[in-house]
Amino acid sequence: MSLKNITKQEVLDVQEEWAIGVINISNKFLQKEDYSSCAELFLDSLYGFSMGDVLFKPTLASEIQFRLNKKAALSYFIGGDSDFPEDNGFALINWQDIRFENQGIYIEGNIAIAMGNYFMKKDNIETKVEYSFVYKQDAQGNLRIILHDSHLPYIRGSF
Repeated sequence: MSLKNITKQEVLDVQEEWAIGVINISNKFLQKEDYSSCAELFLDSLYGFSMGDVLFKPTLASEIQFRLNKKAALSYFIGGDSDFPEDNGFALINWQDIRFENQGIYIEGNIAIAMGNYFMKKDNIETKVEYSFVYKQDAQGNLRIILHDSHLPYIRGSF
């Protein structure tokens, strides 16, 4: 199957899917529904673990900063894995809105790279997160995240 060129709109669409997916996991958790299966589906549909390596550096991880497999990523999003005791479940926080502000999107072949900030709102307070995501087309032409690097902004004078 010959893959079509990635478009900027496809990148924007998958970012929106990511935002909706995180909020959906949170809502399932708050409604005491099956948030764990929801999180697994989220990872399966948006990340490239089925394609090979995924480089995942989540925002709120400091003890085990880099997560290179689905089990480690799932723990970050929903917690509860004794191998990752620092994880409280990033996606279980009652996020009400997530929006991306891209500083740039670069597309080359079957790879797209996006960098910028995303803003996560809880209790009408927005938190800015700096990110770089790399997306790769799977065999069906769907974009999958193969690099997720996100962190809180540098605070002047913090070191």
